[in-house]
Amino acid sequence: MKNTQLKEALNNWGKIVKKYQKPNPKKAVIQILNSYLPFIGLWILMYYSLNWSYFITLALGMVNAFFLVRIFIIQHDCGHYSFLKSKKVNDIIGFISSFFSTIPYKYWSQSHAAHHAHNGQLEHRGLGDIHYLTKREYLVLSGWGKFKYRVFRSMLVQFVISPIVYLTINLRYPFNRLKDWKKTRIEYFLNNILVGLVYVTLALLLGWQKFLMVHLPVLMFFGIIAFWFFYVQHQQEENYKAWKDDWDHVSASILGSTYYKLPKLFQWLTGNIGFHHIHHLNSRIPNYHLEACTLDTPELTKFVPVLTFWKSLQCIKQKLWDEERGKMISFKELG
Repeated sequence: MKNTQLKEALNNWGKIVKKYQKPNPKKAVIQILNSYLPFIGLWILMYYSLNWSYFITLALGMVNAFFLVRIFIIQHDCGHYSFLKSKKVNDIIGFISSFFSTIPYKYWSQSHAAHHAHNGQLEHRGLGDIHYLTKREYLVLSGWGKFKYRVFRSMLVQFVISPIVYLTINLRYPFNRLKDWKKTRIEYFLNNILVGLVYVTLALLLGWQKFLMVHLPVLMFFGIIAFWFFYVQHQQEENYKAWKDDWDHVSASILGSTYYKLPKLFQWLTGNIGFHHIHHLNSRIPNYHLEACTLDTPELTKFVPVLTFWKSLQCIKQKLWDEERGKMISFKELG
Protein backbone atom coordinates (compact mmCIF):
# COMPACT_ATOMS: atom_id res chain seq x y z
CA MET A 1 0.00 0.00 0.00
CA LYS A 2 2.75 2.40 0.99
CA ASN A 3 4.70 1.59 -2.19
CA THR A 4 1.63 2.35 -4.31
CA GLN A 5 1.02 5.71 -2.59
CA LEU A 6 4.69 6.57 -2.98
CA LYS A 7 4.80 5.82 -6.71
CA GLU A 8 1.59 7.77 -7.31
CA ALA A 9 2.89 10.79 -5.36
CA LEU A 10 6.26 10.74 -7.11
CA ASN A 11 5.29 9.74 -10.62
CA ASN A 12 6.99 12.91 -11.90
CA TRP A 13 10.04 12.77 -9.61
CA GLY A 14 12.41 13.22 -12.56
CA LYS A 15 11.03 16.69 -13.31
CA ILE A 16 11.02 17.61 -9.63
CA VAL A 17 14.74 17.02 -9.12
CA LYS A 18 16.05 17.95 -12.57
CA LYS A 19 17.05 21.54 -11.73
CA TYR A 20 19.22 20.35 -8.82
CA GLN A 21 21.40 18.27 -11.15
CA LYS A 22 23.21 21.28 -12.56
CA PRO A 23 26.72 21.56 -11.03
CA ASN A 24 27.78 24.86 -9.47
CA PRO A 25 31.53 25.53 -10.07
CA LYS A 26 31.67 28.15 -7.30
CA LYS A 27 30.21 25.81 -4.68
CA ALA A 28 32.47 23.00 -5.90
CA VAL A 29 35.63 25.10 -5.58
CA ILE A 30 34.60 26.33 -2.12
CA GLN A 31 34.02 22.73 -1.03
CA ILE A 32 37.44 21.70 -2.31
CA LEU A 33 39.09 24.54 -0.38
CA ASN A 34 37.21 24.02 2.89
CA SER A 35 37.84 20.26 2.78
CA TYR A 36 41.42 19.88 1.56
CA LEU A 37 42.99 22.86 3.31
CA PRO A 38 41.68 22.02 6.83
CA PHE A 39 42.69 18.38 6.31
CA ILE A 40 46.25 19.29 5.34
CA GLY A 41 46.48 21.89 8.11
CA LEU A 42 45.24 19.46 10.78
CA TRP A 43 47.54 16.73 9.45
CA ILE A 44 50.56 19.02 9.86
CA LEU A 45 49.37 19.99 13.33
CA MET A 46 49.01 16.30 14.21
CA TYR A 47 52.60 15.73 13.11
CA TYR A 48 53.93 18.47 15.39
CA SER A 49 51.62 17.39 18.23
CA LEU A 50 53.64 14.17 18.49
CA ASN A 51 56.12 16.29 20.45
CA TRP A 52 53.41 17.23 22.98
CA SER A 53 51.10 14.29 23.64
CA TYR A 54 49.82 11.42 21.51
CA PHE A 55 46.38 11.88 23.07
CA ILE A 56 46.29 15.31 21.41
CA THR A 57 47.36 13.68 18.13
CA LEU A 58 44.52 11.15 18.37
CA ALA A 59 41.97 13.84 19.27
CA LEU A 60 43.06 15.87 16.24
CA GLY A 61 42.89 12.67 14.18
CA MET A 62 39.23 12.18 15.10
CA VAL A 63 38.44 15.69 13.88
CA ASN A 64 40.55 15.29 10.75
CA ALA A 65 38.75 12.06 9.88
CA PHE A 66 35.61 14.11 9.21
CA PHE A 67 37.52 16.29 6.74
CA LEU A 68 38.69 13.10 5.06
CA VAL A 69 35.00 12.15 4.86
CA ARG A 70 34.38 15.45 3.05
CA ILE A 71 37.25 14.69 0.66
CA PHE A 72 35.82 11.24 0.04
CA ILE A 73 32.37 12.73 -0.67
CA ILE A 74 34.05 14.89 -3.34
CA GLN A 75 35.64 11.73 -4.76
CA HIS A 76 32.25 10.00 -4.56
CA ASP A 77 30.49 12.80 -6.46
CA CYS A 78 33.23 12.87 -9.09
CA GLY A 79 32.61 9.15 -9.64
CA HIS A 80 28.96 9.97 -10.34
CA TYR A 81 30.12 12.85 -12.63
CA SER A 82 27.95 15.20 -10.60
CA PHE A 83 30.53 17.37 -8.84
CA LEU A 84 31.40 19.45 -11.92
CA LYS A 85 30.15 19.52 -15.50
CA SER A 86 33.35 18.30 -17.17
CA LYS A 87 33.86 14.54 -17.07
CA LYS A 88 37.62 14.99 -17.41
CA VAL A 89 37.83 17.45 -14.50
CA ASN A 90 35.68 15.13 -12.36
CA ASP A 91 38.10 12.29 -13.08
CA ILE A 92 41.14 14.41 -12.22
CA ILE A 93 39.68 15.63 -8.90
CA GLY A 94 38.39 12.15 -8.04
CA PHE A 95 41.79 10.61 -8.77
CA ILE A 96 43.58 13.20 -6.62
CA SER A 97 41.09 12.58 -3.80
CA SER A 98 41.99 8.87 -3.85
CA PHE A 99 45.50 9.76 -2.63
CA PHE A 100 43.89 11.06 0.56
CA SER A 101 41.20 8.39 1.04
CA THR A 102 43.41 5.52 -0.30
CA ILE A 103 40.28 4.27 -2.09
CA PRO A 104 40.96 3.51 -5.80
CA TYR A 105 38.89 6.01 -7.74
CA LYS A 106 37.62 4.17 -10.84
CA TYR A 107 37.25 0.78 -9.22
CA TRP A 108 35.24 2.09 -6.30
CA SER A 109 33.12 4.30 -8.57
CA GLN A 110 32.09 1.37 -10.73
CA SER A 111 31.37 -0.80 -7.68
CA HIS A 112 29.31 2.03 -6.23
CA ALA A 113 27.41 2.46 -9.49
CA ALA A 114 26.45 -1.22 -9.22
CA HIS A 115 25.19 -0.53 -5.69
CA HIS A 116 22.93 2.23 -7.03
CA ALA A 117 21.64 0.00 -9.80
CA HIS A 118 20.78 -2.83 -7.39
CA ASN A 119 20.09 -1.09 -4.07
CA GLY A 120 17.52 -3.10 -2.12
CA GLN A 121 17.61 -6.11 -4.45
CA LEU A 122 17.92 -9.28 -2.42
CA GLU A 123 19.97 -10.95 -5.18
CA HIS A 124 22.67 -8.28 -4.91
CA ARG A 125 23.36 -7.89 -1.18
CA GLY A 126 26.69 -6.51 0.01
CA LEU A 127 27.27 -4.08 -2.88
CA GLY A 128 27.82 -0.76 -1.12
CA ASP A 129 25.83 -2.03 1.84
CA ILE A 130 26.41 -4.22 4.88
CA HIS A 131 25.67 -7.86 4.06
CA TYR A 132 22.60 -9.35 5.74
CA LEU A 133 20.52 -12.51 5.63
CA THR A 134 16.78 -12.94 5.47
CA LYS A 135 14.99 -14.56 8.39
CA ARG A 136 14.39 -17.73 6.36
CA GLU A 137 18.02 -17.96 5.28
CA TYR A 138 19.22 -17.60 8.84
CA LEU A 139 16.84 -20.23 10.25
CA VAL A 140 18.09 -22.96 7.90
CA LEU A 141 21.74 -22.39 8.85
CA SER A 142 23.61 -24.86 11.01
CA GLY A 143 24.48 -23.88 14.57
CA TRP A 144 28.01 -22.97 13.41
CA GLY A 145 26.60 -20.93 10.54
CA LYS A 146 24.32 -18.98 12.88
CA PHE A 147 27.22 -18.35 15.25
CA LYS A 148 29.41 -16.99 12.41
CA TYR A 149 26.62 -14.70 11.21
CA ARG A 150 26.05 -13.36 14.74
CA VAL A 151 29.78 -12.65 15.07
CA PHE A 152 29.84 -10.96 11.66
CA ARG A 153 26.90 -8.72 12.60
CA SER A 154 28.43 -7.78 15.97
CA MET A 155 29.45 -4.16 16.64
CA LEU A 156 33.13 -5.08 16.96
CA VAL A 157 33.23 -6.70 13.53
CA GLN A 158 30.93 -4.22 11.78
CA PHE A 159 32.49 -0.98 12.98
CA VAL A 160 36.09 -1.85 13.93
CA ILE A 161 37.34 -4.97 12.17
CA SER A 162 35.43 -4.51 8.88
CA PRO A 163 36.76 -0.99 8.19
CA ILE A 164 40.32 -2.25 8.75
CA VAL A 165 39.83 -5.28 6.48
CA TYR A 166 38.10 -3.16 3.83
CA LEU A 167 40.83 -0.51 3.67
CA THR A 168 43.78 -2.91 3.89
CA ILE A 169 42.56 -5.95 1.91
CA ASN A 170 39.32 -5.40 -0.04
CA LEU A 171 40.58 -2.22 -1.67
CA ARG A 172 44.06 -3.60 -2.40
CA TYR A 173 42.88 -6.46 -4.61
CA PRO A 174 39.92 -6.17 -7.02
CA PHE A 175 37.59 -8.85 -5.68
CA ASN A 176 34.52 -7.47 -7.50
CA ARG A 177 34.27 -8.41 -11.17
CA LEU A 178 33.02 -5.44 -13.14
CA LYS A 179 32.11 -4.56 -16.70
CA ASP A 180 35.02 -3.23 -18.82
CA TRP A 181 37.17 -5.22 -16.40
CA LYS A 182 40.49 -5.02 -18.24
CA LYS A 183 40.59 -1.22 -18.29
CA THR A 184 39.35 -0.94 -14.71
CA ARG A 185 41.90 -3.53 -13.54
CA ILE A 186 44.81 -1.53 -15.01
CA GLU A 187 43.54 1.74 -13.50
CA TYR A 188 42.95 -0.01 -10.18
CA PHE A 189 46.49 -1.32 -9.79
CA LEU A 190 47.99 1.92 -11.13
CA ASN A 191 45.96 3.91 -8.59
CA ASN A 192 47.13 1.69 -5.72
CA ILE A 193 50.77 1.74 -6.85
CA LEU A 194 50.83 5.54 -7.11
CA VAL A 195 49.13 5.97 -3.73
CA GLY A 196 51.65 3.55 -2.25
CA LEU A 197 54.59 5.46 -3.76
CA VAL A 198 53.32 8.74 -2.34
CA TYR A 199 52.87 7.22 1.11
CA VAL A 200 56.32 5.58 1.05
CA THR A 201 57.88 8.91 0.02
CA LEU A 202 56.13 10.74 2.87
CA ALA A 203 57.20 8.02 5.31
CA LEU A 204 60.84 8.34 4.22
CA LEU A 205 60.76 12.14 4.45
CA LEU A 206 58.94 12.40 7.77
CA GLY A 207 60.00 9.15 9.39
CA TRP A 208 57.89 6.04 8.92
CA GLN A 209 56.95 5.76 12.60
CA LYS A 210 55.74 9.35 12.81
CA PHE A 211 53.94 9.05 9.48
CA LEU A 212 52.06 5.95 10.61
CA MET A 213 51.31 7.43 14.05
CA VAL A 214 49.66 10.39 12.31
CA HIS A 215 47.97 8.90 9.28
CA LEU A 216 46.76 5.50 10.50
CA PRO A 217 44.44 6.97 13.19
CA VAL A 218 42.91 9.31 10.60
CA LEU A 219 42.23 6.39 8.26
CA MET A 220 40.89 4.27 11.11
CA PHE A 221 38.47 6.92 12.34
CA PHE A 222 37.49 7.63 8.74
CA GLY A 223 36.70 3.95 8.18
CA ILE A 224 34.55 3.77 11.30
CA ILE A 225 32.57 6.86 10.29
CA ALA A 226 32.14 5.58 6.73
CA PHE A 227 30.96 2.13 7.82
CA TRP A 228 28.53 3.65 10.30
CA PHE A 229 26.97 5.68 7.51
CA PHE A 230 26.90 2.69 5.14
CA TYR A 231 25.08 0.82 7.91
CA VAL A 232 22.38 3.31 8.95
CA GLN A 233 21.61 4.38 5.39
CA HIS A 234 20.19 0.98 4.40
CA GLN A 235 19.77 -1.10 7.57
CA GLN A 236 16.97 0.78 9.33
CA GLU A 237 13.96 -1.14 10.66
CA GLU A 238 11.31 0.32 8.32
CA ASN A 239 12.83 -0.57 4.99
CA TYR A 240 12.34 -1.74 1.43
CA LYS A 241 14.00 -4.84 0.04
CA ALA A 242 12.70 -7.04 -2.76
CA TRP A 243 13.69 -9.71 -5.20
CA LYS A 244 14.64 -8.31 -8.59
CA ASP A 245 11.37 -9.20 -10.35
CA ASP A 246 9.37 -7.15 -7.82
CA TRP A 247 11.95 -4.40 -7.30
CA ASP A 248 11.18 -0.73 -7.94
CA HIS A 249 13.76 2.09 -8.15
CA VAL A 250 11.67 4.83 -6.52
CA SER A 251 10.62 2.61 -3.61
CA ALA A 252 14.18 1.38 -3.11
CA SER A 253 15.48 4.96 -3.09
CA ILE A 254 12.90 6.50 -0.77
CA LEU A 255 11.87 3.59 1.45
CA GLY A 256 15.13 1.64 1.27
CA SER A 257 17.35 4.59 2.18
CA THR A 258 17.26 7.07 5.05
CA TYR A 259 17.09 10.78 5.66
CA TYR A 260 19.76 10.97 8.36
CA LYS A 261 18.80 14.24 10.03
CA LEU A 262 21.99 15.35 11.73
CA PRO A 263 22.95 18.61 13.49
CA LYS A 264 24.14 21.20 10.95
CA LEU A 265 27.81 20.84 11.87
CA PHE A 266 27.85 17.07 11.31
CA GLN A 267 25.70 17.41 8.21
CA TRP A 268 28.39 19.72 6.82
CA LEU A 269 31.28 17.52 7.99
CA THR A 270 29.76 14.49 6.27
CA GLY A 271 29.10 16.25 2.98
CA ASN A 272 25.28 16.14 3.16
CA ILE A 273 25.29 12.38 2.60
CA GLY A 274 22.54 12.11 5.24
CA PHE A 275 20.10 13.13 2.49
CA HIS A 276 20.65 9.64 1.17
CA HIS A 277 17.16 9.10 -0.23
CA ILE A 278 17.63 12.03 -2.61
CA HIS A 279 21.07 10.80 -3.59
CA HIS A 280 19.70 7.36 -4.48
CA LEU A 281 16.75 8.82 -6.32
CA ASN A 282 19.12 10.78 -8.56
CA SER A 283 22.87 10.31 -8.16
CA ARG A 284 23.60 13.18 -10.58
CA ILE A 285 22.64 15.73 -7.91
CA PRO A 286 25.89 17.03 -6.35
CA ASN A 287 26.16 16.79 -2.58
CA TYR A 288 26.05 20.59 -2.19
CA HIS A 289 22.52 20.64 -3.70
CA LEU A 290 21.04 17.76 -1.69
CA GLU A 291 19.85 19.91 1.21
CA ALA A 292 18.14 22.44 -1.05
CA CYS A 293 16.42 19.65 -2.99
CA THR A 294 15.17 18.14 0.28
CA LEU A 295 13.92 21.41 1.77
CA ASP A 296 12.30 22.64 -1.47
CA THR A 297 10.52 19.37 -2.25
CA PRO A 298 8.84 18.04 0.94
CA GLU A 299 6.94 15.47 -1.14
CA LEU A 300 10.24 13.60 -1.55
CA THR A 301 10.61 13.28 2.23
CA LYS A 302 7.00 12.38 3.06
CA PHE A 303 7.59 8.62 2.90
CA VAL A 304 11.30 8.30 3.75
CA PRO A 305 12.45 6.86 7.12
CA VAL A 306 13.84 9.83 9.07
CA LEU A 307 16.61 9.11 11.56
CA THR A 308 18.17 11.38 14.15
CA PHE A 309 21.51 10.33 15.62
CA TRP A 310 19.90 8.89 18.76
CA LYS A 311 17.27 7.08 16.75
CA SER A 312 19.92 5.71 14.40
CA LEU A 313 21.52 3.84 17.31
CA GLN A 314 18.50 1.52 17.20
CA CYS A 315 19.74 0.30 13.79
CA ILE A 316 22.49 -1.61 15.58
CA LYS A 317 19.86 -4.12 16.71
CA GLN A 318 18.57 -4.81 13.20
CA LYS A 319 20.19 -8.04 11.98
CA LEU A 320 17.82 -9.85 9.59
CA TRP A 321 15.36 -9.03 6.83
CA ASP A 322 11.91 -10.41 7.60
CA GLU A 323 10.16 -10.84 4.24
CA GLU A 324 6.78 -11.52 5.81
CA ARG A 325 6.76 -8.34 7.93
CA GLY A 326 8.70 -6.27 5.40
CA LYS A 327 11.24 -4.90 7.87
CA MET A 328 14.60 -5.50 9.49
CA ILE A 329 14.38 -7.37 12.78
CA SER A 330 16.65 -8.11 15.74
CA PHE A 331 17.74 -11.55 16.92
CA LYS A 332 15.43 -10.98 19.91
CA GLU A 333 12.43 -10.46 17.60
CA LEU A 334 13.40 -13.62 15.74
CA GLY A 335 12.68 -15.61 18.91
